[in-house]
Amino acid sequence: TMPRKRKLLAQLSALQSNPSSPSLDALEKVNAVPDGDDSSKSSKYFAIEKKNSSQLEADFFNQPCISLAKSFLGQILVRKLPDGRELWGRIVETEAYLGGEDEASHSKGGKQTQRNAAMFMKPGTLYVYQIYGMYFCINVSSQGEGAAVLLRSLEPLRGLDAMRELRSAARKGPPRVLRDWQLCNGPSKLCQALGIDKTFDQRDLAQDAAIWMAPGSDLPGEQDVVATTRIGIGNRGEWALKPLRFYLRGNKSVSVVDKKTEKEMAAM
Repeated sequence: TMPRKRKLLAQLSALQSNPSSPSLDALEKVNAVPDGDDSSKSSKYFAIEKKNSSQLEADFFNQPCISLAKSFLGQILVRKLPDGRELWGRIVETEAYLGGEDEASHSKGGKQTQRNAAMFMKPGTLYVYQIYGMYFCINVSSQGEGAAVLLRSLEPLRGLDAMRELRSAARKGPPRVLRDWQLCNGPSKLCQALGIDKTFDQRDLAQDAAIWMAPGSDLPGEQDVVATTRIGIGNRGEWALKPLRFYLRGNKSVSVVDKKTEKEMAAM
């Protein structure tokens, strides 16, 4: 460790004597790999500091729908409220809607309407629609004509008090104490908790100042991801049976757990 300390001290004195140096970047380079550690996690504190420069950019979203739905798991959805508070949630459940032949997709048969236009826009475009005339769901467009990923559930990380306020303001009937894992464990609950409504439709997730995605520090492996059927599309024939919903096994914030599939995974 001594040579490493010397190197750090030398770097610091060089920074002090040369004020034009890019100090944070230089320090990040020195600190990036502690001895014997390979890890990309080592500079996560810098990543949080420089959050907007470490947000996921347009090229991340430019991948096929199923691949994007899996890649979202473990990433952080960030919502900045008008008063400056930030709400953070780790994505733990998604669904892929492939467009075209996908009978459950709003863009099946390549049908483009005013409502679903965002599904045909560049990858990373938000598609927000309303269900039952009162609840919202948020999707992100991917590669592929009319394809998009539904964000189903988040594990709340930051701004939980604000999430509670927003959920209770949106609720009808007597107030109910929500546990942390209940704040965003479903697509419309997620939108309520983050204050997402139709005004977010067609926004660019790679560019927007009020909502973006940041890279997660603890991404799941293939063995942590359950692939199973989507929710609420029972009358869509073979498409109701396709494993196009993905969630993090063992995470309490997942909306619906598939015990049978989990059992089969455990047996393997």
